[in-house]
Amino acid sequence: MEKFIIQHTDLLHGKVRISGSKNAALPILAACLLTQEPCTIENVPPLTDVLNMLEILKGFGVEITYDQEKELITICAKELTSLESFYEQAGKMRASFLVAGPLLSRYGQAKLPHPGGCQIGSRPIDLHLKGFHLMGVKSKQEHGLIELTAKRLRGASIYLDFPSVGATENLMMAAVLARGKTMIENAAAEPEIIDLADFLRKLGAEVQGDGTDTIEITGGKELGGATHKVIPDRIEAGTFMVGAAITGGDIILENIREEHLKPVIAKLAECNVKIEATPEGLHVFRKGRLQPLQLKTMPFPGFPTDMQAPFMSLMTVAKGTSVITETVFENRFTHAGELQRMGADIRIESRNAVIEGVEELTGSKVRATDLRAGAALILSALAAKGETEIGDIHHIERGYYKIDEKLRSLGADIQRKDEN
Repeated sequence: MEKFIIQHTDLLHGKVRISGSKNAALPILAACLLTQEPCTIENVPPLTDVLNMLEILKGFGVEITYDQEKELITICAKELTSLESFYEQAGKMRASFLVAGPLLSRYGQAKLPHPGGCQIGSRPIDLHLKGFHLMGVKSKQEHGLIELTAKRLRGASIYLDFPSVGATENLMMAAVLARGKTMIENAAAEPEIIDLADFLRKLGAEVQGDGTDTIEITGGKELGGATHKVIPDRIEAGTFMVGAAITGGDIILENIREEHLKPVIAKLAECNVKIEATPEGLHVFRKGRLQPLQLKTMPFPGFPTDMQAPFMSLMTVAKGTSVITETVFENRFTHAGELQRMGADIRIESRNAVIEGVEELTGSKVRATDLRAGAALILSALAAKGETEIGDIHHIERGYYKIDEKLRSLGADIQRKDEN
């Protein structure tokens, strides 16, 4: 186990390259199960979640070559030797269940453990199963395993009770080889959904409507191989933007897509942070004292729940009272207690967090409770007076590639040490 030791940083300054999106890469890697032909996936950083997904695929008999330095993965799922995954990998991340759609689409069966991941609230797979059942799948759950079977998937009209990203992705992949047309209504519209649809189209699938609330897929098309470059990680980009804001810094983000960051950019602009598009990348710097915010997390194109924790860190040092409302996950304020150890004034009222800005945070010994909470603690540590020690950083490394190295390149004093 390792920890981060972070000293106060007056400002972050310089350029930083944003890595490929974890949340886009994982469903695309799962989608490689749909075809017998080789696929090449570019811009995939070797994050813990990526490595776990590759281990799950290897367990099915998939041939994988990963050049981690070039961030390039070659996958060939020509002949699978198993249609069952094991808890050791699946229990570590929510995205492990994304293999269900491709396995059902191609083979009509799968046996999977209940997925794991960060404990940020209830994320049931009932929406996935509801859609699968409409497509002709029978399910049986016992001893922590979900057994799914279907003679052959058929197209269906599916309405999601909530625009779940994972359910939308799983049903898209299931529909690709199903007989007939599938319509997914109240579908998620996140950029990662569009990236998956782009990859499926490269394989030869017929997908329309991605990026809207209604996706149509005509199944049964013959699929081939493809080469695809994963989109930049909008949550990593947003985290570094908050890093510039909280330290009063001045940075340029390279390898980003500004259109994916509109809700984050809009909220940063409200609290005196300037964002400018330049030929080099997105220029982010602060103008004067941070101002408070009213913020509510929503499905895309609303404010992303994954940016809620970093923004809470930012609001702890803003001038005035901020209110954050979390509508997506009911247990996503666990970082508030850790921030309070650093002197933050935060009051939790059900799904609302009321934050009174303080003049200064103080370094303390804290622990990352989940992926985005850990990123929030890093941001607060940069702004805090003195030294901060952050434990359980394995959570952070599920979604941020070489975050300590990137921050050091911007002038941060952050060191990695073994926990005693």
